[in-house]
Amino acid sequence: MKVIYQHLPSVEIGGRKLVGLVVFALLVLLAAAVGAASGLLLVYSTDLPQIEELERYRPSSVTELYDGQGRVIGTFALQRRVIATYDDYPEVLRNALISIEDKDFYRHSGINVWRIVGAAYRDIESGGKVQGASTLTMQLARNLFLSPDRSFYRKVQEALLAIQIERRFTKPQIFTLYANQIFLGHGAYGYEAASEYYFSKPARQLKLEEAALLAGLPKAPQYYSPINHPDRARRRRDLVLNAMLEDGKITKVQAEEAKGKPILLDLQKDPNSLAPHYVEEIRRYLEAKYGSDQVHEGGLRVYTSLDMDLQKTARQALLDGLAAYERRHGWRGKLVNVIEQGQKLDKYEDPDWDEEPEVNGYMHALVTQVSPGAAEVRFGQHTATLSQADAAWTKRKLPDILRVGDIVYIKVLSLDTGGKSRVSLEQDSGAEGALVAIDNATGEIKAMVGGRDFNLSKFNRATQALRQVGSSFKPYVYTAVIDQGGSPDDTILDAPVTFQTASGPYSPHNYDEKFEGIITLRRALAQSRNIPALKLADRVGIKTVIEYAHRFGITANIPAYLPVALGSAEITPLEQTSAFSVFPNDGVRVAPRYITRVTDYEGRVLEEDFSDIKDVVSSRTARVMTSMLREVVLHGTAIAAAKMPYPLAGKTGTTNDFTDAWFVGFSPSLTCGVWIGYDEKQSLGEKETGSRAALPIWMQFMNVALAGKEPGEFQPAPAQQNSFVAQKKVDTPDVAPGDGETH
Repeated sequence: MKVIYQHLPSVEIGGRKLVGLVVFALLVLLAAAVGAASGLLLVYSTDLPQIEELERYRPSSVTELYDGQGRVIGTFALQRRVIATYDDYPEVLRNALISIEDKDFYRHSGINVWRIVGAAYRDIESGGKVQGASTLTMQLARNLFLSPDRSFYRKVQEALLAIQIERRFTKPQIFTLYANQIFLGHGAYGYEAASEYYFSKPARQLKLEEAALLAGLPKAPQYYSPINHPDRARRRRDLVLNAMLEDGKITKVQAEEAKGKPILLDLQKDPNSLAPHYVEEIRRYLEAKYGSDQVHEGGLRVYTSLDMDLQKTARQALLDGLAAYERRHGWRGKLVNVIEQGQKLDKYEDPDWDEEPEVNGYMHALVTQVSPGAAEVRFGQHTATLSQADAAWTKRKLPDILRVGDIVYIKVLSLDTGGKSRVSLEQDSGAEGALVAIDNATGEIKAMVGGRDFNLSKFNRATQALRQVGSSFKPYVYTAVIDQGGSPDDTILDAPVTFQTASGPYSPHNYDEKFEGIITLRRALAQSRNIPALKLADRVGIKTVIEYAHRFGITANIPAYLPVALGSAEITPLEQTSAFSVFPNDGVRVAPRYITRVTDYEGRVLEEDFSDIKDVVSSRTARVMTSMLREVVLHGTAIAAAKMPYPLAGKTGTTNDFTDAWFVGFSPSLTCGVWIGYDEKQSLGEKETGSRAALPIWMQFMNVALAGKEPGEFQPAPAQQNSFVAQKKVDTPDVAPGDGETH
């Protein structure tokens, strides 16, 4: 026993040495691990973006265009995003998103260690890359600063950035940044934009089932698209509802009630489709002034002069007028057939179908079946049956004019919820038109239609088409006469006449090939007599007439040939309409304008447009001319408008061979111009005058535009002065060879 006790101290000493060695080794390993980890963190953090950038970060947002009443009429954006605040996102949406994406969002410091460990274990077990387990903060860091690849390296950087973000920002700030940034499918970024796109309402108005649907989209926006894959979207939505129930955010009754509701989308219509030519004019102006990046990413707020209601009326009036013209000239056929082009019926998608059809709207449809008395057509998700009555105007049997696979032009008469709708057969032969409406007092463009279909042609006929204006040019001739002392009751001889010119004799004639003898200037203008207009232009001088036209705002280069008095000058509908607004405006020209104000993202005013005002003629001249143009409506070529219960005035215009038809007219408050023709300047057809082709469109628009409003009254014309007609005689200028009269 003694021996044993004598050896105990040495055993204890040896044990302590062993423990010390183990501890030392562990410390060395720990130090090495810490060093290695620190080294790795140093390596991973060397190229991390500076988190201070987030304090100045502002995501690209939509530039929005508003009409005069603050309604959105257009947008410019690379990404559909509407910036919202934390309070703009309702609690039901916040709860839904946090329950499905990050249950511990308000408790963690940027990363959730246990979720990461669990996800890593599952990935190691499956042999995949590190994925999943990202908190909202980590997702925000990835979306803002990192690549989307799923590597271990990126995951570490994501975690480091998330920790830094949590140290600098509050939870509401982080949530708002995330909610404004995340992609949610179909071009929508952020929950505000997604709510407006999928449900046509702001996020604060979302119902439980709608909020749950949107909250489920970040995982895979395309896969769970409620548009393309509604069944998947519904399963994902129900999963979000279960997560909310598990977290105690909703009751079981609420969850079951929400699950029982179908997915009901109300997709936002493209605001640019209402006035595409108008919006395009503004885009070109803004990009020239502010640059493309600022326009498409800067979130400008552009306040325009357009009136959305008047724009809808203008578009409907023009399309209805073109349809009436087409029907007058019978069926022309020449339809495109998709089968002949090698396409399958069930695969065909027309560009018109990108927008949901509207009642009374016009679009293209696909003929899917033809029988002796009917034809089936498809347009988007809708179908309709064309009966023989729907095509009665063609005076042809349906099987004789339609084949399976044809693309036909239709008017939508009704849209049934079951998908079966009513339509009528129409025709698009290529005839085009333009309409411009301008507020007399402010020069604000209230409506602009630049053509039949912006998708087919982006050419803006309201601002870019130089067309002969026909007899709608004659008011400039009479203005020159009245402004130099003439009177509407002066008389002139409407009889055959020959003008001697350097080009040879010029013997014009009237539209009806008749002569009325001695008539007043008032009647000569009202009946659009050519001989009196030429005589007056000859007496004051055609150069003087052209000078007056330029004073009215016409910028076209007009040659000094006498037939110009009959409308051979080429002018855009916008300029001609703006020029006519001088008459009801007491001789003052207010330059037309599109924009009233532009602000930046922060609300700072970048520009504010004020009316450019210029005196053109005396108030006496303007009032006399208004009374004479009023006579055109009451007793002249625009007499069809006399039945309208408003004070109206204007002038028809028709060119040689009926290539252009015009009516430009005004009330005391609004001036509207309408042009109809073909882009190729071919004939519209016999007797397609301004009064027949353009005036009905003008009347349809003005009847709606003036309804329910105080029409006002034209200023009375002053007392008449001495006769002018026989007082002055000037040399006759050259006449352009080949020019003839216009109506």
